[in-house]
Amino acid sequence: MIPQGGQLTADANEEEFEVSLQEGPSLTYRLDWNTNRIAGRIDELEAVKQAVLKILLTERYEHLIYSFDYGTEWTNILGKDRLWVQSELNRVITEALMQDDRVEDVVNFRLSWQGNDAIARFTVVSSFGDFSMSKEVSANV
Repeated sequence: MIPQGGQLTADANEEEFEVSLQEGPSLTYRLDWNTNRIAGRIDELEAVKQAVLKILLTERYEHLIYSFDYGTEWTNILGKDRLWVQSELNRVITEALMQDDRVEDVVNFRLSWQGNDAIARFTVVSSFGDFSMSKEVSANV
């Protein structure tokens, strides 16, 4: 059934249509990575830490359940030349994490090598506080 009786007038006050942008609640289920089970709930900084980890573990465009904005584009750098990985790793991680509204910045990016593996260490600045993270990726020599 189509709703009836509504009217739009040409002199409608535009201020009535302003949208207040507020951050949504961060309360979510806590994932127990050791048992692969949900174990309670977490909020604020702990929820952001878990979200960052999930984003880094999820390949973008691979899972229909997530939007195209979710995840990290690892296929663009995995197995590539060291110089390519070195130049792209910061950008790939930062772009992925900045899709979460609670993440304000990714700073103090440091890259080190162990054999063929690049280890990226960085600080995530969030609306609930800062925390350090690291991600290891493989590259060809």
